[in-house]
Amino acid sequence: MEKVKRKKKINKAPLYFILPSLIGVAVFTLLPFLDVFIRSFQSAISREFSGLENYYDIFSNAAFKLASQNTIKFVLVCIPLLLAISLAIAVFLNKFVQASQILRTAFLIPMAVPIASVVLIWNIVFHEQGVLSGVLNNFNMAGQDWMSTGYAFWVLVFSYIWKNLGYTIILWLAGLNAISKEIYESAKVDGAGDLKCFTKITLPCLKPTLYTVAVLSLLNSFKVFREAYLVAGDYPDKSMYLLQHLFNNWFREMSFGKMAAASVVMAVIIFGLIMLLQRAWENQD
Repeated sequence: MEKVKRKKKINKAPLYFILPSLIGVAVFTLLPFLDVFIRSFQSAISREFSGLENYYDIFSNAAFKLASQNTIKFVLVCIPLLLAISLAIAVFLNKFVQASQILRTAFLIPMAVPIASVVLIWNIVFHEQGVLSGVLNNFNMAGQDWMSTGYAFWVLVFSYIWKNLGYTIILWLAGLNAISKEIYESAKVDGAGDLKCFTKITLPCLKPTLYTVAVLSLLNSFKVFREAYLVAGDYPDKSMYLLQHLFNNWFREMSFGKMAAASVVMAVIIFGLIMLLQRAWENQD
């Protein structure tokens, strides 16, 4: 009986370590989200119960439809590109252990660059009188304000990948270093080539890392608003008008009911995507 009681006390010990974090999450995340959820069924000013009116308003709103389409497109384009490029670079770096330490630091530099500096670079390169237009003029091609055209979306995609590439590479390298080299040596003794080792050993062993990287990349894809907002303002080119722009404009107009409803929809979609990713990984295991 004493051993059983001791086991119960030991099992409760980890709870005391994570309790401060749980309290912090509850106070600063769960409770505010609960208030947002309640506001989504209330009017903006008087907070009277309005049923599903706010949800009807956002789904019939043209700006919400445009922002949702652009955000979904951005996620579907950026995440596969980021995962593929970062994995290829990580596999390459993993073969050069001595030089990889310096290169890892170099890839993390974009994360340390202030947003204001990134915006300044954007203006220098993509302005109508910027570097890119100047280069095109040398070839008798007309320059333009690139951030006011459909190219603005791809500039945003490039900015996201450039900003998050180094961090994602580090995560991949951590997963690659966890794979025992003896497995590769045994496979090569059996006649397996590099491609065979990559598809049959590396990729299956990287499944846990892939799940982590995919979830973090999904969450980070909703943080590109700052660059786009500082460059193009409240109403950028429609190709990069994202949900964050819409939320910012609704906040300025004090449309709290629509903001709350859109936030709940967005949270449900993100949570559903994460659960689908987790289920897919569990089924593959």
